[in-house]
Amino acid sequence: MNARGIRTTLSIAAAVAVALTCAEALGASTKKAAPKDASGERTVTRGEQAIVLLINDEPVTAWEIDQRANLLASGERPAVDLKSRAEARWKQIITDPKTNERFQQLLKEKNVRSKEEAMAVQANFVKGLQQNMIEQIKRESRASIMPKVRKQAQEELIEEKIKLQEAKRLGLDITDDDIKGVIKGIAENNKMTEDQFVQHVKQLGFDISTMKSRFRAQIAWREIVRKKYGAQISVNQRDIERALTNAANEGGADTVELQVHKISLPLPGSMNQSVMARRYAEADALRSRFSGCQSTAELARSVGDARFDDLKFVKPGTISEPTRSMLLSAKDGDMLPPVTSPGGIEVYAVCGRRAIKDEKQQQKAAEDLQQRELELHARRYLQDLKQDAHIEYR
Repeated sequence: MNARGIRTTLSIAAAVAVALTCAEALGASTKKAAPKDASGERTVTRGEQAIVLLINDEPVTAWEIDQRANLLASGERPAVDLKSRAEARWKQIITDPKTNERFQQLLKEKNVRSKEEAMAVQANFVKGLQQNMIEQIKRESRASIMPKVRKQAQEELIEEKIKLQEAKRLGLDITDDDIKGVIKGIAENNKMTEDQFVQHVKQLGFDISTMKSRFRAQIAWREIVRKKYGAQISVNQRDIERALTNAANEGGADTVELQVHKISLPLPGSMNQSVMARRYAEADALRSRFSGCQSTAELARSVGDARFDDLKFVKPGTISEPTRSMLLSAKDGDMLPPVTSPGGIEVYAVCGRRAIKDEKQQQKAAEDLQQRELELHARRYLQDLKQDAHIEYR
């Protein structure tokens, strides 16, 4: 089998391999095999046991930082496009003359005598090339993000130690059963058993104890903040309606109803440009004299053939564009510029708005507002604790 043959086959294999390569490269990071004890469990080396930080005299080891960095790295999106990198790397491999030389040497070593034997050797050879490429890309991708995630891991561990110390001071205990329940739920959501999930996170490069520590601090901190500030936070109906109104303005959903007045200036069946211009001028004049919705009806009466309509409360979705968007963007008490409609020239005024009575939306809005307030208090609380903490870097 000649060089052209091997390259052709590798190129065909590339089309199949790229999807696998990209999926694999986005998965677990590759690390050197860690030392294990007689039972097969991983052992912590002396270097990993070294104390890197003391937070109020409580140590943080190099192993803890490494593990947390690996956890964070597993959720990081690489800065480069792994698919493009894999395709470019594979192209380099299959066009490199040394690749074919290695394959030819392998054929000789295995004393291949038939086409079937050659194809089997080639399949294994291609698979090995792919695996090596995947592992190399993993290592490169991991190396590119590790400085960032190590710094993030250190800061996260400092905050977690402080949170758990505060929980201990307040007599709050998060049990192992509480954490086990969280892990079990995550495993079930991912259609795994607990043991399968433990093995899965090991493949990602960190021990399940790292994830448990993180959850323990998160749960403890949430309980501390709720107990300390929950009773202080109150959300009134006006806040809820304002939040729903903002959501409607941003998302265009009918979460509010608008109270609308409309003045219509009819156009004759046969008209020229001067008639149209005169009607627009009349509409603009009405708008310039508008002083609030209490004046709309009187303004309409000042123009002999104008018609006033109090549309009451309407859903924005029942009004055509661009008027709909203009009404949602307007403030209460605003009159919009004139628009042309099949019936003539129209001017709209926004007189008020109210949230549509959707109990689920209102409840969610209230919960979101409460959570926002809790998070604000939590950040200030943690900042104060960090300022008071004694942090020693070693």
